[in-house]
Amino acid sequence: MNELDLITRYYDGCSTGDVELMVSTLHPEVVHWFLAPNVGSAPVRGGEHLARYWRKVQSMIDARWVVDHALTGPAEAVIEWTMFWRPEGSTERVATRGAEWFTVADGLIHEIRSYYQQRPGTTELDGFPYADRGYSVPGSERSALHPTNGHL
Repeated sequence: MNELDLITRYYDGCSTGDVELMVSTLHPEVVHWFLAPNVGSAPVRGGEHLARYWRKVQSMIDARWVVDHALTGPAEAVIEWTMFWRPEGSTERVATRGAEWFTVADGLIHEIRSYYQQRPGTTELDGFPYADRGYSVPGSERSALHPTNGHL
């Protein structure tokens, strides 16, 4: 499996809360680093722990992640993604845009360095033509790169 397939599979697991699917993509010693200040910005270590962390997050905020763009190389990748979610007390879904750097060891995700700021409203590049470039947009939680979002 190439790096992009591995990462989209990981996000399919995140989006469905499927711990087994996520664990199948994660190195047992994975570390997920978060940009501070964000809620929950402490690193999460270990494949099983990280998978259970995302299952909890997904169920709390009805999150769905979409890989929008990727640059891949041997044993690493940098992606842009969108997380569609529902802030507490809101009926409206918002889009948080972010970027992550992945390293891969033994065919599994070994490190994730995550760059985003989570706010209760949509966050994105001002004026960027997301739809024209094939990125996911509110109302269409899929991208040209990640069209089906797994088994959703």
